[in-house]
Amino acid sequence: MAGREDANRQQGTPAGPGPAWAEELLEHLRPAGRDLRRVVGWLAGAVRGSVALQDAAGNLLAGTRLPLDEGLVTDITAGRIASAAWESRERHLRLVRVEHPSHTCVLAVSRETPFDRRAADVVTHTAQVIELLLTARESAAAGHRLRRATSDLRLAILQLLMVEDTIAARRVAAGLWPGLLDADTACVYVVESDPAERDRIAEECLERTGENALVVRCPAMDGHVIVVSPRDTTVETLRSLVGRDPDIFLGGSVRQSLARTATAYGQAVSALAVAHFRPDKTAVYAERTHPERLMDPQALRGWTARVLRPLDTLPHHTRAELLATTRLGLEFTAVNAAKVLGVSRNTVRARMERVEALLGTDFADLTVRAVVHLALNTQIGLSDAQHPDGTESRPLRLSDLLSGPAVRTWAQDLLGRLEADARNPRRTLRTWIAVGGNAERAAQALGIHAQTVREHVRSAEPVLERQLLAAGTDLYEVVLAHLTVGDLDLPAFPRRD
Repeated sequence: MAGREDANRQQGTPAGPGPAWAEELLEHLRPAGRDLRRVVGWLAGAVRGSVALQDAAGNLLAGTRLPLDEGLVTDITAGRIASAAWESRERHLRLVRVEHPSHTCVLAVSRETPFDRRAADVVTHTAQVIELLLTARESAAAGHRLRRATSDLRLAILQLLMVEDTIAARRVAAGLWPGLLDADTACVYVVESDPAERDRIAEECLERTGENALVVRCPAMDGHVIVVSPRDTTVETLRSLVGRDPDIFLGGSVRQSLARTATAYGQAVSALAVAHFRPDKTAVYAERTHPERLMDPQALRGWTARVLRPLDTLPHHTRAELLATTRLGLEFTAVNAAKVLGVSRNTVRARMERVEALLGTDFADLTVRAVVHLALNTQIGLSDAQHPDGTESRPLRLSDLLSGPAVRTWAQDLLGRLEADARNPRRTLRTWIAVGGNAERAAQALGIHAQTVREHVRSAEPVLERQLLAAGTDLYEVVLAHLTVGDLDLPAFPRRD
């Protein structure tokens, strides 16, 4: 057995100008060929022997396991010697230390014939190539971990915004992106692409917006990238990205307070559906006339306070958590709401069931969902100073809010758009809502096929300019219109006098 010092390891006589094996070895440093197993396999063929690459703990990283002296391996990995040679009548063995950013490895080569000059040079230079590959892999892995951690941090900030915890969101963001969330308002954009292209699109969004926007890979939809930005210029930046690729679409919200990020996200998703029918593949949420804006503001606030009063006994944090979860749960499915919030779908359902119990109602009823959605949207828009003191002379009822002439005119005009269709989709839509949006039950009540019900509801969407088959603000506004004109019965809530 023979050994030599580390300082002498890379000294030696060159094997000759440009030997064929050297060219083959260098090919393994090309981006397409950087694979440890391929390099070790190539070495085994080049020296006509067996090769093992293992770490100090004896874990085989590549090649074929060889019987090695543990003490000798320890001396090499500890740095006491850089290489060693051993031979017997049956085999000849070479061991070389391979440096690694985090730990040292051993390259062992065994063959039946003695190592000549060529074989020794091949082993030495292959060890150097493996060092480069291990270093590159370690750097790539560290870079991947950093990018993953940063991506997770962005998602955590978005989830805090979704539950209205703007203070915590700003605190988390301040460490990496100072000033990003200093503004009181922001717009939310959703960029849709093929899921296979989503990572590339997210990187482009990050590059184009710099540190002026929060860019998050949507945890609920594989092809979506969510962008939260207080800058007015962001929309044009994203438009330029959409214009370059025929398979990318963009939906954006109107400007909202940071506490209403969940509302803005719902607007962006709604606009994204419209973008699919636009030549420029881009749409910003249209600020149409919403029914709550036609109601008496003071009366609406008083009614909202009464409906949500059972939650006022809860600790502030618990109340905010339940309200934010319910708001998202009414806009999206429990599964998608859970992904956005970073909790399980059972947690979302449990929180919503708790709100149901406190309010004394049932979210399986679409009219109940629409009314609670109205209350939640009103509640989030109120500052602490605007909360009524509950001393109104007469407790306000939902019927009081819906009886105003402006609201009634809005509802009649909206549903009146369906009158021109001889198939009577208005009746179908009313029945479908009454049975909780279940096409089979509606079909049974109407005596038609379930597919016909779905077609009627789907055909009403462009006429009403609202999405109906997906739960959310659009559907709930149509439900409120039916309640206003008396096509549906008002849902019952326990008295809170």
